[in-house]
Amino acid sequence: MENLSKRLIDKSIEAFIMGIEIYNKPTIHYRIEGFSFFVINAWELMLKAELLNRNESIYFKNDPSRTLSASGVVNKIYTDKNTRIRLNLEKIIDLRNISTHYITEDYEVKYAPLFQACVLNFISEINKFHKVDITKYIPQNFLTVSANYAPLSNEEIKLKYSPEIAEKFIKQANEIDVLSHEFDSDKFSINIKQNLYITKKKSDADFTVKVDMASDNQVSLVKELKDPSNTHKYSYNSVITAVNIRLNNKNIKLDYSKGFNQYILKLVIDFYSIKKNELYAYEHVIGNQQIYTYSQQFIDFIVSEIKQNPSKFVESLRSNKKR
Repeated sequence: MENLSKRLIDKSIEAFIMGIEIYNKPTIHYRIEGFSFFVINAWELMLKAELLNRNESIYFKNDPSRTLSASGVVNKIYTDKNTRIRLNLEKIIDLRNISTHYITEDYEVKYAPLFQACVLNFISEINKFHKVDITKYIPQNFLTVSANYAPLSNEEIKLKYSPEIAEKFIKQANEIDVLSHEFDSDKFSINIKQNLYITKKKSDADFTVKVDMASDNQVSLVKELKDPSNTHKYSYNSVITAVNIRLNNKNIKLDYSKGFNQYILKLVIDFYSIKKNELYAYEHVIGNQQIYTYSQQFIDFIVSEIKQNPSKFVESLRSNKKR
């Protein structure tokens, strides 16, 4: 078992380095798919070695010839489904699974924060489980992913791809944005972009710029976002995740043993006629299919309503439904 564990660790390190090298090579266009494949393989091998060290089987009970999948191993090591490391890996596993069907390079900027967190999580976990210092194999300065920061806008995505693929892109990207915001954890994602802010106080500025009123390039302040792909980013399941995170953070207990789930969300949507309120919900029509996404305001609304009387909230929804 010890020899097998050691071999798995050696292969894990090779897969990890391969993923980093592929991702940081600017001439490779398959780098997102390649990175997601190799980094998940690295995690799978490393965690299987940890299971062996714990004297646990890495094989299926009903088929000893097959080892557990990456998802199966992740779930066995990180048993809490809300563990940020597990959530990060689940998103990258999803990317790996869809990358054979969808071109993902256009949304590289969305996945880069997840990749950076995944890299640092791996470095930390392989050291914790196996006392391996990755910097002995690859220099520290090569452990930062280099991302392309020229993503297509949602409108450009819709023009470039078919409605089905465009919707898939936008949904995946919005899911990452939403979870990154709600989790607010560097174990899930690490924002590696730069934001520029204009200040009139010169002493606070890192560099200065000039405003030219005679310029032909006119700009204006955007006071309201119109694109529902930006204003209504929450999928049905994301709403449930976001509300549960907010309730847990505020230590609010619902009068329902299973917590805020699909059943309660459906009661809320039906009772308040949420799908008729464009502030909270937006209907996307793709062919013959209708899909709703929801806004940040809807999350705030649900939490606000629950907060008023959490011990009677579900009971009130149920009683009104019966009427």
